[in-house]
Amino acid sequence: MDLTLSDEQQAVRRMTAEFVDREIAPHAAAWDRAEQVDLSVVRKLADLELFGVTIPEEHGGSGGDHLTYCLVLEELGRGDSSVRGIVSVSLGLVAKSINSYGSPEQKTAWLPRLCAGEALGCFALTEPDTGSDAASLATRATPDGDGWRIDGAKMFITNGTWAKVALVFARTGGPGPKGISAFLVPADAPGLRIEEIHGKLGLRGQATAALTFEGVHVPRAALLGAEGQGFTIAMAALAKGRMSLAAGCVGIIQGCLDAAVGYARQRTQFGRPIAGFQLVQQLIADISVEADAARLLTWRVADLIDRGQPFATESSTAKLFASEAAVRAANAALQVFGGYGYIDEYPVGKYLRDARVTTVYEGTSQIQKLIIGRARTGVSAFA
Repeated sequence: MDLTLSDEQQAVRRMTAEFVDREIAPHAAAWDRAEQVDLSVVRKLADLELFGVTIPEEHGGSGGDHLTYCLVLEELGRGDSSVRGIVSVSLGLVAKSINSYGSPEQKTAWLPRLCAGEALGCFALTEPDTGSDAASLATRATPDGDGWRIDGAKMFITNGTWAKVALVFARTGGPGPKGISAFLVPADAPGLRIEEIHGKLGLRGQATAALTFEGVHVPRAALLGAEGQGFTIAMAALAKGRMSLAAGCVGIIQGCLDAAVGYARQRTQFGRPIAGFQLVQQLIADISVEADAARLLTWRVADLIDRGQPFATESSTAKLFASEAAVRAANAALQVFGGYGYIDEYPVGKYLRDARVTTVYEGTSQIQKLIIGRARTGVSAFA
């Protein structure tokens, strides 16, 4: 694997970093306090064509490879994970699924709007009683005249109150994964009720919602892929989504490193900068090493995807390591800051709160270990 970034990749990385430093990082604390990202940032991201990375130009995207996509998410994660989540869900989970499984009509209807930032997507898989055991979801879609009737509930849905389209997974057959199908449901469909969830520990600026479906009717053309293919679509999306999340965690780790180094250089104790104290250097060295390790694990996944090679286990590996490392990095950075790290005038407290949930969603750390263990041993923990 050649780790040299192309001129185009370096240009996209630099452009995104400059945008983050100008339009996101200065507002991250205020958005966190208000529990609301300023949605004007969506249009600005779209103007840079960041909602279309990896989507073919013929469908309104900007093309590019998955390493370029990771570079974008690293920078967004460094600035504000709430903004990173907008892109990684709408583009990474929803638009990419439509691009891979959608009919020509579905691609025409949704991809140009999603890539242009005119519409956001949400990924409606998790339910109040179904998280890690997604194959047991209870939301049901039943034939209804010329379409389907959807009834059920979804929980912890990122972009839920902002989305124009929801990629909804519902049971159309018997129990288990083969009975699940996927549907593209407009957010303004009659019978769909959306309620925002407040009071989160982290990702406070991001819209997280509960979705309730009561007799929501969608046409047959809303079915994404084939009937019974929904679980396959969901798992394929999450395999790539774990790479997206890992890239965002790399950004958190890098942000922690930058903040800790900057503070240690200017903070003095005992008559000299604390950067000269060996135990402070140890904390910074630990963050630095884990930033490199998490980045390389994530870039490996992007390389495998772009070469058309299997990548699911490597994606779980990157997600597991990067998410846990982001928590460790934020905790270490807070220690460098001391008491000042505990107030939101400085970014490390927010990094810690935002990092903590990355070990939970898109597959908990425990689920990633089961996936990796099954891949190495050939024996399922669920058997």
